[in-house]
Amino acid sequence: MKEENLRVFLNSIVHFFGHTSDANVVVGSPYLIDSIGDAYAEYTGLISISGQYHGVCYFSAPAILLRHLILSVGETDTSEPMMRDAVGEVANVLSGNARKEFGHGFNISAPHVTRGLPNIGKSQDGERIYAIPISWKSYKATLGISLH
Repeated sequence: MKEENLRVFLNSIVHFFGHTSDANVVVGSPYLIDSIGDAYAEYTGLISISGQYHGVCYFSAPAILLRHLILSVGETDTSEPMMRDAVGEVANVLSGNARKEFGHGFNISAPHVTRGLPNIGKSQDGERIYAIPISWKSYKATLGISLH
């Protein structure tokens, strides 16, 4: 994956958290992992990518981060279904922003949301995944991307 492609996702995560009540997000240095199991949290929203590019994009976060994210946008319901919606929505927004940059040949699926380890190990095409650590408030999350 090219560095400029990775930068699209980095900028997208900063932009996303910029719309919360606490816009201070720290994006760490991307590193390579072999499977999603190497960098995931309690909830994961995964988007499959097809068309001109192939791969996956996922956002994985602990429940506490998702609860605070929901509250930061003015919602009061922090139930399990709302946390599942939130993690899927983050993955969807990040992939959707990338689609704006990459064009209509960048097709994204609906989010697949899981609690616990997602049922796919390696990226769907066997490529390694860039894991990008994210810190928001005092919580840690991961943005994972594999594109080719």
